[in-house]
Amino acid sequence: IQFAEEAALWDQMIAALEAHLDLELGTIKVYVLVEQLEATFQLMEIRAALGLHFVGFNTGRWDYINSVADALAWDPTFVNPSIESITMTYGYMRNYEDRVRRAVNTPDANGNFALWQGGMEPNIPVGSASGVAASMERAVAGGTREQAEGASGKWVAHWKMVHIVRPVWEKIGADNQLGRPFPPLTYTQADADGLSLIEPAPRTIRGARNLLSVALQYGNAFGQGLQAAALKPADFFGDDGVMYLMEDMATGEIRLSILWEWLHKKATLTEDDAATASKSGDEFSAELFRKLLTEEYEKLVRADDRDVHDDSKNSTLPIAREIVETYVLDDLKTPWYIDLLNINLNNWDLPKARQRIRLYMEAFERDGTRITENPDFPAAA
Repeated sequence: IQFAEEAALWDQMIAALEAHLDLELGTIKVYVLVEQLEATFQLMEIRAALGLHFVGFNTGRWDYINSVADALAWDPTFVNPSIESITMTYGYMRNYEDRVRRAVNTPDANGNFALWQGGMEPNIPVGSASGVAASMERAVAGGTREQAEGASGKWVAHWKMVHIVRPVWEKIGADNQLGRPFPPLTYTQADADGLSLIEPAPRTIRGARNLLSVALQYGNAFGQGLQAAALKPADFFGDDGVMYLMEDMATGEIRLSILWEWLHKKATLTEDDAATASKSGDEFSAELFRKLLTEEYEKLVRADDRDVHDDSKNSTLPIAREIVETYVLDDLKTPWYIDLLNINLNNWDLPKARQRIRLYMEAFERDGTRITENPDFPAAA
């Protein structure tokens, strides 16, 4: 949801469903995942629009990062660091979370408060004993931080994580943190500025490789029919001390979005890298991007079937590479990675994929048209 008008539409649809099922108005309850920058300016309005159906807000990391990056694609000063640094305590993410928790603890006109659920725990507890133990410690630490900040719970990507994070809230001995006092929600210029606050953080070749590798793998997985997949950068294949994380379209989107920022906003690296002979202060160039793309792609081609299915290496993986290369190199920021993946669903032919990608880019650059229909089905008469 981006705006209160959308929330009002959802309220009408839910009310219609309740009437159809002969349920009392307000029986169906909803949480709103705040994953759009625009929504942070209308939190109280969204609450009001959903009326009796509203329970609370849920914060999320990946979609929100991508929303901010898209909204500020025009701003040459807004350049994200490596994705590993953009946690919920980083700059604009910290201010976003604070705004949501203040919104649920600001009473509405009737004196009602709401609930805040924290972000998703993406760890998948599969790997070496030491790796799993370390990732579980991070998961508990993340939950503990959110609980202390006012969250009444969080969600998880894998069911085995439930018994890891649930005790963080059980030991508090309260059902929730409804009405916990926080400063009231305000609407100042400082509030707005904080929602796009960039803080100094690493921007490295290691970070670029991670972004590229997982973006390629996600595009490949999507082409194979998977909307979510357990992935990690190719350099860590075979290392059971590094956990797989649950990746979905949002994580794929933000990885390419950050690479586009680095290239087209002339981002500078913050560390030397011996393998590429890059130095701190060097620009992230198209030449460097192409070099890293080639290297990360070849790692996936050589990977074991466990991490990259062999039957994808001459079918969907080359198409994923074509999409990634087009997205990052084009001067005009493509609105959605998913668009380019969708138009190639069930297509494993690279020349055909290139044609479809070209048609999409030409239409978008011509007048902003997004081709979203499946080209394998004829248009309705």
